Amino acid sequence: MSNAGLDALAETARNRGLKLVRSRVRTPGKRRFGKVGLTDASGKPVFGMDAKGPIASAEAVEEFLRNLGAKDWGASLDVAVLPRKRKAKKPARAVANDIDPGRRPAPPPPPPKPTPKAKVRDAKPSDAPRLVELIHELGHDITEKQLRKNLAALKKAAETPLVATLDKRVVGMCGISARVTIHRPAPLGRITAMVVAKDAQRHGIGRMLVQAAEDWMRKRGCQLVEVTSNDRRAEAHAFYRHMGYERTSIRFAKTL
Repeated sequence: MSNAGLDALAETARNRGLKLVRSRVRTPGKRRFGKVGLTDASGKPVFGMDAKGPIASAEAVEEFLRNLGAKDWGASLDVAVLPRKRKAKKPARAVANDIDPGRRPAPPPPPPKPTPKAKVRDAKPSDAPRLVELIHELGHDITEKQLRKNLAALKKAAETPLVATLDKRVVGMCGISARVTIHRPAPLGRITAMVVAKDAQRHGIGRMLVQAAEDWMRKRGCQLVEVTSNDRRAEAHAFYRHMGYERTSIRFAKTL
């Protein structure tokens, strides 16, 4: 994208209360050349940023800003513009002659219950039945017995999956891994599987899980995170692009 295009993109970001951050790398061909990202007014990363700076393409940022007002993504952002509160109307004062002295006025309705907040924690063996259900939504078959064995092995390897809960109910899961590879200078982080229950989607839970996974990987020295997604899961592909991920390769698999 040209400098004029980037200036226009920066102006669009400012109109939404955000700041466009441009990569300082000026050498074409280098890893972060031409990359951009978004932060809020306080400098907190919002999109396309990691610990070292911007990692997203200008096109991805442009698409993110275009869809920022959409309900499914706007609900997950701290920078979403809140609607102006309207002053509550005062109840009409009843005329004294209209009130039956023998009857008391009806009590006001109870206030609505606050919406429960999602939380992320390590998976526990007692989550196994629910995790089996979520993994089935991904299209994988696994028994509860095998899943418990897998959880035990992952805990021993210090790679316990993350789960998201909503009102103490498990509604999402994210598998995490960090591996030393022969061709990279730092461990490679990997999201091995992620799913959010259908009835809990569009509430920012997937975003919470991915951010928690990335934090876990940074603490282990990872400089790159990769994730694989089935070709048929178009919605998942769009989600990862909104999170700043780019398609970099094709995955091959063979049954043994």
